[in-house]
Amino acid sequence: MDKQINGLTDKMDWKILSSEYLSDKPYFRARKDKCETPSGKIIPEYYVVELDLTLCALGITEDNMAVMVKQYRHPVGKTLLEIPGGFADKNEAPEKAIAREMLEETGYEFNKFELVGEVAANPGVLNNYTKLYLATGGKKVGGQKLDANEEIKVELVPLDDLVEMLLQNKIEQSLHANCIFYSLLKMGILKVS
Repeated sequence: MDKQINGLTDKMDWKILSSEYLSDKPYFRARKDKCETPSGKIIPEYYVVELDLTLCALGITEDNMAVMVKQYRHPVGKTLLEIPGGFADKNEAPEKAIAREMLEETGYEFNKFELVGEVAANPGVLNNYTKLYLATGGKKVGGQKLDANEEIKVELVPLDDLVEMLLQNKIEQSLHANCIFYSLLKMGILKVS
């Protein structure tokens, strides 16, 4: 039974009355939905960007260095220091996808992947989630195998420096900041009192 709070029920899911795709490209689909709220209000145009599952990982080498990547991000017009990550391919298991992305972007292989969280980047517009991993036991096993439009520089960062960068808001990619935060908590480097 739905609870009443100030005259509204706690059941707040909208009903989709119709959907129209505005764009249907690999890794990017956009649609316009017409929706009805539980109170009967009609929302004539609600825009949703559909993205496939994304993943990222804080990779830690055998000698306790964080494997970071630096790359230009056109939508914000800046080169950012980030952690490796990307999209899972269709029907690809998330752990296999993040291991593949880490190897392709950095040339490092990791012997353990731990899921530390799953977050929605912007659920007001985007429909996907990002799985956050801590990867440990990293070892350089080869060169990068980058996609056609990728230009990525690998940087090894001491963990103390990474903590300072995180606390000083130097990790601007929000999903990556979340992943680093949860990974540092898991490792016991950051503590919550």
